[in-house]
Amino acid sequence: MKIKGASAICKCLIEQGATTVFGYPGGQIIDLFDALYLEPQITQILTSHEQGAAHAAEGFARATGKVGVVIATSGPGATNLVTGIADAYLDSIPLVAITGNVPVSLLGRDSFQEVDIAGITMPITKHNFIVKNPDELCDAVRRAFYIARSDRPGPVLIDVPKNVQQALVDYEEKPVDAPHKPPMQADITAAVELIQAAERPVIYAGGGCLAADASAELLHFAKLIKAPIALTAMGLSTVPTAHEYYAGMIGMHGHASVARLFDSADLVIAVGARFSDRVAGNRAEFCRHAKIIHIDIDAAEIDKNVTTDAHIRGDVKQVMRLLSHVITEKKSTKMLELNSRLKTENPLPDGFGTLSPRKVIRCVSDKHLDAVVATDVGQHQMWTAQSYEFMRPRQFLTSGGLGTMGFGMGAAIGGAIATGKRAILFTGDGSFHMNLNELATATRLGLDLKVFVFDNRTLGMVRQWQTLFYGKRYSSTDLDGNKTDFVKIAEAFGGTGYRLEKNADVKKVVDKVFDTEGVVVVDCKIDKDEAVLPMIPPGKGMNDIITAMPKHKETDA
Repeated sequence: MKIKGASAICKCLIEQGATTVFGYPGGQIIDLFDALYLEPQITQILTSHEQGAAHAAEGFARATGKVGVVIATSGPGATNLVTGIADAYLDSIPLVAITGNVPVSLLGRDSFQEVDIAGITMPITKHNFIVKNPDELCDAVRRAFYIARSDRPGPVLIDVPKNVQQALVDYEEKPVDAPHKPPMQADITAAVELIQAAERPVIYAGGGCLAADASAELLHFAKLIKAPIALTAMGLSTVPTAHEYYAGMIGMHGHASVARLFDSADLVIAVGARFSDRVAGNRAEFCRHAKIIHIDIDAAEIDKNVTTDAHIRGDVKQVMRLLSHVITEKKSTKMLELNSRLKTENPLPDGFGTLSPRKVIRCVSDKHLDAVVATDVGQHQMWTAQSYEFMRPRQFLTSGGLGTMGFGMGAAIGGAIATGKRAILFTGDGSFHMNLNELATATRLGLDLKVFVFDNRTLGMVRQWQTLFYGKRYSSTDLDGNKTDFVKIAEAFGGTGYRLEKNADVKKVVDKVFDTEGVVVVDCKIDKDEAVLPMIPPGKGMNDIITAMPKHKETDA
């Protein structure tokens, strides 16, 4: 059957299970949008900006585990996707980006809105395609989805010149290839021997557990060896926060109890995590008194940052099942008891201002709403990671590796559309200024989106570093001159706005927020010197943890 290239792309999207695409039209991609108009099986989500579309596609993928799809035109449309593509690459999120380009005859001639998007994105994609031959179009789309979701997931870009979208191509439906699960490569015996010999094991789990849908297998394994589980920021929600085996978050802004727990361990089992600089700041000192086992699907991560004593390369779900079948169940609960005691002895500081951000987060969390929870990047992100009670896998959408301010609004929209659930966004005034244009998308779509803006009139995380490490020289972090009224902003976009200024009003305002339909923005006025604690300084180890800021006494709020 011969059909236009643009229609063939739509047919291939349907083949691959894509039901929703995010994007923004333009001259060189108009044929694909025209074909989508005639394809009722695919829902188009028009955002306010291409970067918002990329983050929405990411949010969709993060919330479901499916491949997110984003579409943009050539030139600035394509380059506006770059940050979202890089974000997906660093966090191993399956994403297919489809861009239009000028006709093949005009490539390389500095044509209007021409850009070499394949060259630009080569370092931040698993693979990318420039489809110059119409006969290769369908295979390119199918391969893009296969690559995006196989092994370690990630983004793939397909650049389709306008004439290829318009050309007639042969289309024949083909079955979807199942993602490849690589064979395990490891000395299983060595890993099992270390696990059986350990008296004080702990598990350090990351985003790879979510990517592999291995939450149940991880918990089963942990129960067999009586090991508490610490999660990276990317791994949060893998294990319910209230679970007795959950230790807390590990890393620069992880829980102090976790740092002390790991200092007592004789075996660290890293599962779907990569020993990034935010966890192993001082790599030479990281858990140097413990043996280390590393389990990961990506061979390039093994011994890249920290030298291990044993490793298993393979799908995390498969590895957890294998180990659970061959190890002998442990009896000692000493690490679980230590974990419980340390959590009691090392509570999170609650702030000193008239409004505690943690109190707001806990009040929202205490409602036990089955909501998608997104953040931007900064202090609010870490307060949320530390304090929110996550109930199920894929509930938390955050930018880990790239740390993208402006990520949250698009991610919340994508997560809400993917799940059909309410979305909650915790953000800061700095981040919110980068993405508030997507309020127009959220209100137009009638989403149930609740936005809590921690408004401290400063770029809080940078200011915190300036306080600790740069002699309190607050260069370009002061936002006191901003006159933005977030309540009026919400109303201007068709939503509802509230203002929250003191702890005594938190429950009343939060209740009002969730009794209000649609998009709600809450301007939470917090002190500019509220800090994210604890904190391990960059390049330092767990024993260098900071639990109090200079000259600020933490009081219970």
